[in-house]
Amino acid sequence: MAASVREKQAAALKRMLNFNAPPLKNTAAEPVWKVLIYDRCGQDIISPLLAVKELRDMGITLHLLLHSDRDPIPDVPAIYFVMPTEENIDRICQDLRSQLYESYYFNFISAISRSKLEDIASAALLANAITQVTKVFDQYLNFITLEDDMFILSNQNKELISYHAINKSDIMDTEMEAIMDTIVDSLFCFFVTLGTVPIIRCPRGNAAEMVAVKLDKKLRENLRDARNSLFTGDNMGASQFSFQRPLFVLADRNLDLATPLHHTWTYQALIHDVLDFHLNRVSMDESVGSESSPAGARPKKKNKKSYDLTSADMFWQKHKGSPFPEVAESVQEELDTYRAQEDEVKRLKSIMGLEGEDEGAISSISMSDNTAKLTLAVSSLPELLEKKRLIDLHTNVATAVLDQIKSRKLDVYFEYEEKLMSKSTLDKSLLDIIGDPDAGTPEDKMRLFLIFYITALQPTSETDLDQYKKALLDTGCDLSPVNYIKQWKAFTKIAATPSNYGNSGVKPMGLFSRVMNSGSQFVMDGVKHLVLKQHNLPITRILDNLMEMKSNPETDDYRYFDPKMLRGSESSIPRNKNPFQEAIVFMVGGGNYVEYQNLVDYTKAKPGKRVLYGCSELFNAGQFIKQLSSLGQK
Repeated sequence: MAASVREKQAAALKRMLNFNAPPLKNTAAEPVWKVLIYDRCGQDIISPLLAVKELRDMGITLHLLLHSDRDPIPDVPAIYFVMPTEENIDRICQDLRSQLYESYYFNFISAISRSKLEDIASAALLANAITQVTKVFDQYLNFITLEDDMFILSNQNKELISYHAINKSDIMDTEMEAIMDTIVDSLFCFFVTLGTVPIIRCPRGNAAEMVAVKLDKKLRENLRDARNSLFTGDNMGASQFSFQRPLFVLADRNLDLATPLHHTWTYQALIHDVLDFHLNRVSMDESVGSESSPAGARPKKKNKKSYDLTSADMFWQKHKGSPFPEVAESVQEELDTYRAQEDEVKRLKSIMGLEGEDEGAISSISMSDNTAKLTLAVSSLPELLEKKRLIDLHTNVATAVLDQIKSRKLDVYFEYEEKLMSKSTLDKSLLDIIGDPDAGTPEDKMRLFLIFYITALQPTSETDLDQYKKALLDTGCDLSPVNYIKQWKAFTKIAATPSNYGNSGVKPMGLFSRVMNSGSQFVMDGVKHLVLKQHNLPITRILDNLMEMKSNPETDDYRYFDPKMLRGSESSIPRNKNPFQEAIVFMVGGGNYVEYQNLVDYTKAKPGKRVLYGCSELFNAGQFIKQLSSLGQK
């Protein structure tokens, strides 16, 4: 299988850390020791891809933020990886004047303008450091890869390109232009890294169309300049996409506002919804012992613990898209298997009289004074300890998720919303759930109501709306999001049609049918055992129409751009009549793990097809509600 975008971006970073030369295959040679200087954007790009150990293996002894106080290290080369912003360039010029390092390798995340390059040149000249500036590179890496098949544009200044920024009522044309340029710059970097020029499709009359027009122009201009085109040359020879170019589907968040608010039931999406999870790292309060502190004493300070959920974690790779009950069951099974192996190791340790010895002492036992069986047990210890670390990690994370499910009755919300979205019969009135003091937080109730309001076939009458608003106010909700959705509905005049969310739904299997064995970490009493039915969300359905070249009123009017065509002939008639094998879906205005997982499930059912999901920012429902709230404030 061709390299994924994650592998390509990681390879580009490793090349950069090796002074922009391909890393040598034989690792026997000692690496050149160097320091890495990055800004927050550079840090966000590197952290999901390269662990500290990998940086060390590449000779990075220190990695420091550009704007931190740094001491001179005169005999070491410095590799910079920063955005070409005004303040970053000023700081680089200051570094040159202060003679901080032996030599400088400047790598810009996005292309640097000529005027800023001249600023660096004059600073180097004044500081008499011309010979020390060894290389200046545009890296075109201005996007963040979170999975093999998922990327986002920004994490630092995401509010600049957020749903709120694009949709606020008082936005000026110049602001909108700036937002579109920022998004296009990152998408251009993405396609340069991928080494491919896509066929672009988008709906008419919204932000997605503005991005498509600008991206088409930018790709076209780059292709026209034969000498400097980024899509020719050696590095593009082995393009990820073989004979056929990929389809690039741009969509606007306004196409589907219900999905980002939806409560979810799969592991990765739940972690993102209920815990603090960003850039593949989950942070949570460590549960401190349950012993109560003496009366009047200060409560114990909770420790923050962070876990990285990486592609090297096989349990995570296998279960991140699974329904939560299955995950809890699998964690328990892993724990039981581990305990059996652990007992075996303990038994062997005691036979050899090594009880309580440290790992180092055990592994130093040689074959001659030991049985083959013990050596085998000893050699499997590091693997066993790593397994234990991962089991502990998932036990802690899954327990924290389960606590949230139980305390907020998230299973009830998830099931009810699935019924709303699939137009199934409801067993309970919406007012009952909103009025139930034990079910969920005010935010959960607001999410549920907004989904009902967005997906309702008949417009909700003013009287009913007032009744719902009163119930929401009574539970402590802020009504600003409702005001915004009301304006949005009036403006778009498109009530979601019944087919919009496909025939979704869940099969309740009653309460947990198998109560896990008595020693289980996960006490699931009272939580519903829900099994998901595969269904396509709006974005997945649009992708399916465009990828398979199906005729459908929803997508027949989509614009068509081919940047490789010499003249930009405007047409919505695709030249290509064959179904696409590879596609990239991009959501302007923000995306979420629910949509990503839906596309992953869709691709699993289509052997040989590959789909990447990208979005301008990744938000969970709470963050999205905040944006809707500030849009709806009177």
